[in-house]
Amino acid sequence: MDAYVEKDAVEVSGDRRTPPEEPPPAPLDPASPQAAGGPGTTGGTGTPGTPGAGTGIMALSLPYQVVVAVALAVTGVFACVHLAMVFLHVAPSNTLTKQNGQAVDDWIYPEFEQNWKLFAPNPLQQNVSVEVRAEVTAPDGTRRTTGWIDLTAQDTEAIRHNPLPSHTQQNQLRRALDFYSNTHSDDHRSNGPRGRLSEQYMRRIAVQRLDALPALADSEVRRIQLRSVTRRVPAPAWSTEKSKPSPSSRDFPWWRITDADRSADAGADRNRTEEAR
Repeated sequence: MDAYVEKDAVEVSGDRRTPPEEPPPAPLDPASPQAAGGPGTTGGTGTPGTPGAGTGIMALSLPYQVVVAVALAVTGVFACVHLAMVFLHVAPSNTLTKQNGQAVDDWIYPEFEQNWKLFAPNPLQQNVSVEVRAEVTAPDGTRRTTGWIDLTAQDTEAIRHNPLPSHTQQNQLRRALDFYSNTHSDDHRSNGPRGRLSEQYMRRIAVQRLDALPALADSEVRRIQLRSVTRRVPAPAWSTEKSKPSPSSRDFPWWRITDADRSADAGADRNRTEEAR
């Protein structure tokens, strides 16, 4: 008797039995819920067969989500407050540190003590200018004393609107005045061997500037006197700092000018002018 074979189960090919070939699965539509791992599927990042499973905080239950959110908020606020306190501690003295200095110290000490400063401890709050007046001899032999000439204002005018000002315009007078002040006492007595050198340096700078003035082209500088004028920078409206409104000055002694105080170029120009007369 022939054996009964269910054709739907297997197919007979010769003496071998092979399962029927199944058609390949159709590609999933990207917009379909199955492709995105939606409910009732095993795709996506959720747990197989778990509808709407998420990751991170969203994987927690609602009470735990609230606890984690509150903890993150408290940590963020603490970090911001700590950074602000450290900044005020290392920054120069200002309005906030003057009003809340004790609170800043209570927060910093002793655990977060800092031994360095972030900025300059005391920024410059004054403008210092160098002025000169001269005793000159006119071509007819008469002598007169000029008014005060602001040498610093000349440099300021040369620097203003100049994208590439020279190092001389920016620093020569300032460094010369610092050099002189560091080598002399308050009564202009030299306190070391560099004092005489600083005097010569100041005289040469002043004479060089005076010789370049057209108003003194026909006159000869005999003596000069320098002075430094200090003007306080006004405090801002929100500050309680008080400053002296009137400027203060420091007069230098009169110095006699010699040929050694003039540069070689200036001496040559003056000789050519005298020969032309």
